[in-house]
Amino acid sequence: MHPSPISLPAGMTVLERGWLSANNIVFAAQPGDMEGAAVVDTGYVAHAQQTVDLVAATLQGQPLARILNTHLHSDHCGGNAALQAAYPQVRTFIAPGQAAQVHDWDEAALSYQPTGQECPRFAISGMLQPGNTVRLSGLDWQIHAAPGHDPHSIVLFEPASRTLISADALWENGFGVVFPEIEGIAAFDEVAATLDVIEQLQPQSIVPGHGSIFTGVEAALALARKRLDGFVQSPERHASYAAKVLLKYKLLEWQSIDLDDLQTWLQNTAYFGMLHRRYFGVQTLQQWQQSLVESLVASGAARVQTLAENRQILHNT
Repeated sequence: MHPSPISLPAGMTVLERGWLSANNIVFAAQPGDMEGAAVVDTGYVAHAQQTVDLVAATLQGQPLARILNTHLHSDHCGGNAALQAAYPQVRTFIAPGQAAQVHDWDEAALSYQPTGQECPRFAISGMLQPGNTVRLSGLDWQIHAAPGHDPHSIVLFEPASRTLISADALWENGFGVVFPEIEGIAAFDEVAATLDVIEQLQPQSIVPGHGSIFTGVEAALALARKRLDGFVQSPERHASYAAKVLLKYKLLEWQSIDLDDLQTWLQNTAYFGMLHRRYFGVQTLQQWQQSLVESLVASGAARVQTLAENRQILHNT
């Protein structure tokens, strides 16, 4: 639970999870609340049982009635299936646009195959329609479309407290990888438009998808726009950023991997193939892998261990 003195609406608890699992925002049912308790985003599958335990501990005996996903990247919905098993009556709501893919469980369209990540299959009950509201702990939260990082992402805003659940549209130090751009679909303009929406809402407290709650929205927006401008001017910078984020994310799951096995994984993971062909084709895949590894090591995000017979292991730090 986040220890900050930042004031949040009654019944709202933020479980700050780190980077492998997105933050979970738990809403306890209030007296007279007919909608019941809810959780916004459920983390990655590797932490699914921990998510179930944390939600149960936070709700202190209340049943979980609803799961809400800001978007369907694996780190935001990887605990859905475990929570549905723990609470068989729970209803699950997602942003519009991917209901058919969830129904058919199309792991390519849902990004799990191309990222090389995992997400157990789950069922959905309904949509979180932008322009509508959803009632959480007795308050009405506005639903706003927030494309860019993901075409179907939403953010949630409670106007009385001016609290924003920003998912990966805005962090204190930037925003998430713009995944459509990896596939060659222009989306930087959508990122800019989403930042404008957030500015117009004038939030006071921001609960990001990853990282601590923060209040400096003007500074965060300025930093995000500066980063976006850099990506617009040099798309290869975003491509490099995306590749390193995807590799570091997987390393958080693995904790360590043989560099030969890493090359096999890169070859079998579609987004890396797209990035390599579009931006880094002058290098062989092995050369590009080496440059990615060197970048992570130089930043302190990983270390390489050399074993007997020149085997090399990449470790998370």
